[in-house]
Amino acid sequence: MTANILIVDDLEQNIKVLEAKLLTEYYTVFTANSGASAIELLMKNKIDVILLDIMMPDMDGFETCVKIKSDPETSHIPVVMVTALYDVEDRIKGLEAGADEFLTKPVNDMALFARVKSLSRMKEIIDELKIRNNTKEALGVSVVELQDSFIDDKILIINDDVVQTRNIHKILSKITSNISIIARMDEFKEEDFHDYDIVIISCKLEADDPLRVSAILRSKKNFHNTMLMLLAEDEDMPIVIKGMDLGVNDYFLYPIEENELQARIKTQLKKKKYQDNLRNIIDKTVDLSIKDGLTEIFNRRYFDMHIEQMIKKSKKISRSFSLLMLDIDDFKEVNDKYGHQAGDNVLKTFADNIKNIVRITDLVARYGGEEFTVSLDISINEAMIVAERLRKNIELIDFEIPHNQGSLTKTVSIGVSEYIIGESAHDFINRVDHALYKAKEDGKNKVVLL
Repeated sequence: MTANILIVDDLEQNIKVLEAKLLTEYYTVFTANSGASAIELLMKNKIDVILLDIMMPDMDGFETCVKIKSDPETSHIPVVMVTALYDVEDRIKGLEAGADEFLTKPVNDMALFARVKSLSRMKEIIDELKIRNNTKEALGVSVVELQDSFIDDKILIINDDVVQTRNIHKILSKITSNISIIARMDEFKEEDFHDYDIVIISCKLEADDPLRVSAILRSKKNFHNTMLMLLAEDEDMPIVIKGMDLGVNDYFLYPIEENELQARIKTQLKKKKYQDNLRNIIDKTVDLSIKDGLTEIFNRRYFDMHIEQMIKKSKKISRSFSLLMLDIDDFKEVNDKYGHQAGDNVLKTFADNIKNIVRITDLVARYGGEEFTVSLDISINEAMIVAERLRKNIELIDFEIPHNQGSLTKTVSIGVSEYIIGESAHDFINRVDHALYKAKEDGKNKVVLL
């Protein structure tokens, strides 16, 4: 995943060091040498994460952060304060200004990439929530409010170090009182531990492998969407690196300063909350005016409104997006040979598989009949990769036929296009439709870009 990162620092050398690190991970980097120029840049560009130095002349990092967080247009952009200062008061001041995270100079590569990756994903989810809310508002449907209250959130700590656990519990109890503790996995009882927002796993567990613990938890239904964090010390970094590769969301090093830990936990709780809100819109909205009754994904009416919102956003930030149009090949044969109940089952299975492959921030809709669309806020090259992945996946599915009639296989043709800034929704969709028609004309089971 790519993201736009803004580095704000009055020292050119500091900017160059951070810029070089981020470019190696294929991030797009913007730079500003003052708070004022940073705010001006935010008005003209889509920024996903801000790395903000504290010590700057004229307008320091604290004042800059306050201005960013007080503007509705920029308040949702995550801010990481980068500082050489270790004073607790500066951390508290940063939190009061609205900072989401902290990094200390010299910046550790692992910490930098972990924070940027986590925060850019959170920003992506917030952006998509805002678009979905705009679409629902245009349709006259109630919207989801983005709230950052943590009083009802639940945290589970898995740690056999009593003193360490006591210290962490004391810090986190200022965020929420819903904190549970176990020392080892054989104390784990599924009926007692469920629906946790964050699980903190110590890398020093004597009786359990921390990475195996994270894998076991992630495999359980109630922990699919839980934020997993590793509690580590300096010598545990190899475990942390492997854990992040395996899907652990974040980590922190012990001992950790109280305000920094609270900020890190709140960031993960926010991300979880936003993901849950977006998932609720996708999976649990029952308003039949915006959902397809058969497949339970969004319908044509919702798609038409949503694509207009995406076009507005694209024009505002001068950044394009991509659209896929999918059509099940020879679908009429299913209805003719096996009946409409079999056809309905193919459509439902087809929609479920699309949802499982694309990201939660991608909009899947039934366009009509056996045609579906996927709106993706990504580049055309990335969209082609997604389209090809979908095509190959559909080809491998065994679609069950009701009444023990066995199963069948189907293929899909996919048209792909990138929005050209300035064109109408009608022209854009028509171009994608032509790409789909060409895929059909060229032999089906193909992905065509126009």
